[in-house]
Amino acid sequence: MTTSPEPATRRIPVRGLTLHVTEAGPADGPLTVLLHGFPETCRSWKRQIGPLAAAGLHVVAPDQRGYGESSRPEGVSAYHLDRLADDVIGLSDALGSDRLRLVGHDWGGLVAWQVAARFPERIDRLAILNAPHPDVFGAYARRHPSQALRSFYVGFFQLPGLPEALLRAGDCAALKRALTASSRPGTFGPDDLAAYAATWRRPGAITAMLNWYRALRLPRDPAPGPIRPPVLVLWGERDTALERGLAVESLRLCAQGAVRYFPQATHWLQHEEPEAVNAALIGFLAA
Repeated sequence: MTTSPEPATRRIPVRGLTLHVTEAGPADGPLTVLLHGFPETCRSWKRQIGPLAAAGLHVVAPDQRGYGESSRPEGVSAYHLDRLADDVIGLSDALGSDRLRLVGHDWGGLVAWQVAARFPERIDRLAILNAPHPDVFGAYARRHPSQALRSFYVGFFQLPGLPEALLRAGDCAALKRALTASSRPGTFGPDDLAAYAATWRRPGAITAMLNWYRALRLPRDPAPGPIRPPVLVLWGERDTALERGLAVESLRLCAQGAVRYFPQATHWLQHEEPEAVNAALIGFLAA
């Protein structure tokens, strides 16, 4: 068994793009892809990569398109949810694996749901952290005004130019505040904020990140049926952006799924409860 005891980084060509990934664990272990959300990078999983690799999983955490050191294609349509899902399958192909285990947080969770909906034959297991199935969010927000209020920023992000100016101002002060104000004190330290700010300052980075939201208005076919692979949803109940009811609604679209709530955790669950999250993920993914 070939192992990578310490995480290493490399760049992988994927369907015309280049994805920067952090990789660890046995090369012949089950491929396990970790998908970050907004406004993070693969650094989002810094507390998970080592423990999951030590459990025998071949862990690959990419900077998703538009983020970090990965390619930033231009135009809103390049960030359609189907294109983001295609990246995951392309990454699996590039790594020589026809099956994978998938973990997603926030936007990475939406991508993971979409991959499992469109390519169920490729997914062994699906773990979701604080991210709704994309087919349930709109209807849920219409029925629950409190969720619509929490999601006001999505509408603001549709504006041209103004969101970029706001998020760039003061060395990305608003993005830093978005992390620190919505998480438990000390969750994101100075090193984390400096590392993220360095990626946000890259040319075109903030526009690419916002284009994920802008692409939500593009037409998309709903899932063809229930999510077939086994699903584990982990949900921090103190999420200021997403209500816990979204987890329940998402599980209704799963053939076999379970949810575990974390009453004291916020949206940034894997940062705040790493030991419990790691134990839950290893128990589910390495089974």
